[in-house]
Amino acid sequence: MANEVIIWHNPRCSKSREALKLLKEKGIEPKIYKYLDEHPSKEQIEEVLKMLGVSPRDIMRTKEAIYKELGLGDVEDDEKLIEAMVEHPRLIERPIVIKEGKAVLGRPPQKVIELIKE
Repeated sequence: MANEVIIWHNPRCSKSREALKLLKEKGIEPKIYKYLDEHPSKEQIEEVLKMLGVSPRDIMRTKEAIYKELGLGDVEDDEKLIEAMVEHPRLIERPIVIKEGKAVLGRPPQKVIELIKE
């Protein structure tokens, strides 16, 4: 579906809930991808990074305890950072909203509006 909007969503996150609410207020019923339950693959994460135009660390929750426990602050290898996100999806910042091959990190949630206006 060309106009499909997908949100990488964590229902327990207020920013993620706010982004979802903004989409629905604009009449958009996005496909909800609960990435904590479904665990994105390495390929999915790489694709999102490409759409966002950022490096792996740019979408990592660096304040998560697991980030510190794994010593990821010292890791320079993007592949290892991606592998850590595959293994521990809690490390992925949210929400990520995808539409027509483009993506935004919904922080602040209003950024999703810019994406859906395009």
